[in-house]
Amino acid sequence: MTKRTLHPRIRVVWAFRAVLLATILASIAFGATVVFDVPEWFPLAVGGVVLFLTVTHALLRYRRWSYEIREDALYLERGVFTQVRTVVPLVRIQHVDSRRGPTERLVGLASCVVYTAGSRGADVRIPGLTPGDADDLRERLKTLAIRAEGEDAV
Repeated sequence: MTKRTLHPRIRVVWAFRAVLLATILASIAFGATVVFDVPEWFPLAVGGVVLFLTVTHALLRYRRWSYEIREDALYLERGVFTQVRTVVPLVRIQHVDSRRGPTERLVGLASCVVYTAGSRGADVRIPGLTPGDADDLRERLKTLAIRAEGEDAV
């Protein structure tokens, strides 16, 4: 299988979260103007800077996210500042879920969550999939994991 990227609408989900964070921090900054002697433009500046940085991060995050299913493992690449490459051997997969949060449902997306054996990073989430793609990925990983477990059995 070739490298797959996320659906472009995931940028809307991540941008919405960025707007939410900027609004919360601007509100806190507004509270600071009431309590402390802070200029009135300060909350707007905080909100604007946070919004710019978080939306830029969301767009870069989208460009860096990819995944690939091979014969032996699920490969993921992601990260803006720190690039992370994760390899999930198929024999380590315990179970796979597809999940749709409220914001994802609003834009017609879903996630696939792969739970693995092990203590550190025992689950991997692939966001930004259409519901059909998430279900297909879940079923494909389940089938490959069952097949890999049979091949790995003693």
